[in-house]
Amino acid sequence: MAVKKNLYTKRESGRAMDEVRPMTAKVGVVPSADGSAIFETGKTKAIAVVRGPRTLHPQHMQNPKNGVLRVNYGMMPFSVEDRIRPGPNRRSEEISKVTEWALSSVVDLSEFPNTVVDVFIQIPQADAGTRVAGINAAAMALAHAGIPMKEMVSAIGVGKIDKSLVVDLDKYEDSLFHDGEGSTDIPMVFTSRTKNLALLQLDGKISIPEFKETIELAKKACEKILVVQMEALKNVNGENGAPKGVPLEGNNG
Repeated sequence: MAVKKNLYTKRESGRAMDEVRPMTAKVGVVPSADGSAIFETGKTKAIAVVRGPRTLHPQHMQNPKNGVLRVNYGMMPFSVEDRIRPGPNRRSEEISKVTEWALSSVVDLSEFPNTVVDVFIQIPQADAGTRVAGINAAAMALAHAGIPMKEMVSAIGVGKIDKSLVVDLDKYEDSLFHDGEGSTDIPMVFTSRTKNLALLQLDGKISIPEFKETIELAKKACEKILVVQMEALKNVNGENGAPKGVPLEGNNG
């Protein structure tokens, strides 16, 4: 039986298959917030704002042993070509919840019982990878707010386009490519020091050997993302170093 030819051997963007889009990050972009950050990768932009810890109301929702972390993710109406209807939807609620899970793996609110820390993520411009960009921004915003964290987290989308394994899918790769074996998207979140997976989702189909390879690709990409995150956090305080919420050992491999 003849082996089908790979239909995706060159990326439209000109990037190498394992290359992340150009990244920028900045902390302290919303002065009125307790913590804030923006993370950009290619044309995708994510802004995260942190408020708290503050007393959680109503009282029956309080946890006497730990603070509560809440995440709200949303895309602005004109973040994509087709106007998005304002307000929550099933997709935004799902991304809010999985982001909350990923961040909860490193955030330590044991010193803040009966309180809540709210993380608000907004996407003003989208070209795929919005959930991972939002997680990267949110991790920086939490650290900027001085929220205790065991370590940082970094997030990236990897996947398979026809027969090619790729890092940091753009909109064409994520949504518009349908030839051959189609598109598979795998968002992953890794902790900075222990290199544990804090989140993994898979939309599509991929073999086990290919899947294992994407994990290694994601780890390497997240190391590059972590450097960008830590530099942004260090720059906000100049010579004083990163805010107290940042585990300084986070970028030591």
